[in-house]
Amino acid sequence: MSRRKKGLEISGWLILDKPIGVTSTHAVSKARWLYQAKKAGHAGTLDPLASGILPIAFGEATKTVPYVMDSRKVYRFEVLWGVETDTDDAEGEPIASSDVRPTVEQIRTLLPSFHGSIEQTPPKFSAIKIDGQRAYDLAREGEEVELAARTIEVHRLELVETPGPDRSVFEAECGKGTYVRALARDMGRALGSRGHVTALRRTVVGGFTEEDAISLDELEQLRQGAAGEHGLADALLPVETALDDIPALAVNRAEAARLLNGQPVLLRGRDAPTFQGTVSVTTDGALIALGEIERGELHPRRIFHIARP
Repeated sequence: MSRRKKGLEISGWLILDKPIGVTSTHAVSKARWLYQAKKAGHAGTLDPLASGILPIAFGEATKTVPYVMDSRKVYRFEVLWGVETDTDDAEGEPIASSDVRPTVEQIRTLLPSFHGSIEQTPPKFSAIKIDGQRAYDLAREGEEVELAARTIEVHRLELVETPGPDRSVFEAECGKGTYVRALARDMGRALGSRGHVTALRRTVVGGFTEEDAISLDELEQLRQGAAGEHGLADALLPVETALDDIPALAVNRAEAARLLNGQPVLLRGRDAPTFQGTVSVTTDGALIALGEIERGELHPRRIFHIARP
């Protein structure tokens, strides 16, 4: 890692296990400070109430954030039945209640209706912008917030545990833009009860799992250890880890030079790919670009300048 005036030029993915009670913005700031990184961003906000996987991109990895944002995510969450809050979680104020408590059979019968492409109205306490302002800011100011329903994808929704008649634990695998809090709210209404999220943990983001995750406390210990910056560097995953679901294409050095200059490369020969679309491009085993194959030509879309050890 080489030092610059405004931070270190490092590139890679840090899979942070965000603790409860910390905002995603604060967690990224703390990680960036620990690494003294020049550039950082994250893929997918977690509410302060939520814990779990928060992928943080440093340096050149920020160019791959959209691919992680678009990937599937898995959440484990607990719902308290009988009360709906204005935030759809335990931080909010109760706005409706019910004496009805759904049975296990009723819940399992309902779940298939929440699979696949469904319409969901986001919580009014969300980061969605309305006329340039965040919905949660407007809601906190007491303004009436109206958010339009949108189509989301729920690939899997399972009841995994029933701690008591008032509480149920679920696991959901879903696509971009899904609000788990809204799932709990809508399930409560559909069951003739009410409901809100009392605990939420994200366990998977794309190819990143809990096995990849490290806590802020562990990062602090690495920083204070004998290895110092090198110990922290060992906690980073390569930039290309975020692109595991994208086809890879190796090019020679001459072709790499053209791509790095923003020029397309004609793909010829019997080994030339026949498909169209996005590929991650490597040369000598190193990631150099994201490209698009169009009618037998490879066009560079994102160029990477990753320092190699």
